Amino acid sequence: MTTASTLLHRHIQTFVDDNARWQTLIADNLLWELPFAPSLGHPARLMGRQEVVNHVTWFLSSVENFRFLDVEVHPFVDSQAAVAEFRGEGFIKSTRRIYVQNYVLFLRAENEKITFLREYFNPVRAAKALDTPIRGLEP
Repeated sequence: MTTASTLLHRHIQTFVDDNARWQTLIADNLLWELPFAPSLGHPARLMGRQEVVNHVTWFLSSVENFRFLDVEVHPFVDSQAAVAEFRGEGFIKSTRRIYVQNYVLFLRAENEKITFLREYFNPVRAAKALDTPIRGLEP
């Protein structure tokens, strides 16, 4: 496995189950892009450790029994980059709804740390689970 694909596997293994350990995987200057998040009222990018940890803390406190399934990690020729496809499932505490999502996550690494993530997900599924309107759509 490459550096990035190893980090992707560790990201998925520790993000929920051992978040303190997950935080050791990320660089202080991590940039996490979430291109579809603004349609839910969330930021399109998280810059730096504090913004990332704050957002992750919110997510983890909002969802119970979140888990990743059907994980496929695809290393690039460049050992510092990889992409993963997977599903996520959990229970949204505030709405009492089940959240099921498909993800595509790109990762870049530098000095054995995650320096860049770009996460694609279906905002309609997230909006339904969170009972949140999708911004930009007519009511």
